[in-house]
Amino acid sequence: MSGSVAILQARMGSERLPGKVLKDLEGEPMIARVVTRTRRAKGLDRVVVATTTDSSDDAIAGLCTRHGWPFYRGSPTDLLDRYYQAAKIHAAGTVVRITCDCPLTDPELIDRVIGSFREGAPVDYASNTLPPHTFPRGLDVEVFSFAALERAWREDRDPSWREHVTPYLYRHPELFKLRRIADHRDHSALRLTVDTPEDFELTRRIYADLGRDDFTWHEAVALLDAHPDWLELNRHVGQREVR
Repeated sequence: MSGSVAILQARMGSERLPGKVLKDLEGEPMIARVVTRTRRAKGLDRVVVATTTDSSDDAIAGLCTRHGWPFYRGSPTDLLDRYYQAAKIHAAGTVVRITCDCPLTDPELIDRVIGSFREGAPVDYASNTLPPHTFPRGLDVEVFSFAALERAWREDRDPSWREHVTPYLYRHPELFKLRRIADHRDHSALRLTVDTPEDFELTRRIYADLGRDDFTWHEAVALLDAHPDWLELNRHVGQREVR
């Protein structure tokens, strides 16, 4: 185990916006936007899509096959097991967790979190999601060792936690060494993930206005500063939290 592998979770069965990962986002499926942007991170050796064995996700597997993206199909409900098996198959020493409902994921931010994970005193888990949050929702990056993932896979007995992969890590600071990555400005009120039609419309406007897919998250925030009315699209949408 030595490589740095980004594992991108994706499924068609979203409750609030079914099929969202294949929705057309200015000419490309949303999942393609996430894969393309993630692969630009310099600290990664491989990017793998982790989808499920459910027949509804055949379309995701088919898209991966057509594009030549490495992928793994695993449990529809035990996402911790899906991550563990994908990481094991692809010899991940370091695992980077990205979700395919975050089409504004930023390669420079991914590299920043990977760098923080590797620098200084050794840690098991590093993320820009540890509270208090400073980054917009939708730029989430979690980096952890395969050893930590394997321990969580072996010890976590809570099905609701296993559905979200990492709660066993960040909710047991007595077992794992954690590192929080924060920004100098607080943008935590911004919602740049896609869970609802309103979220998708906001993201579509950002892509359409900027006219390319290699913009940074700072450019997206600057665009929203110039169009504050756009934020009303999904201001009412709440994020579902892990129990």
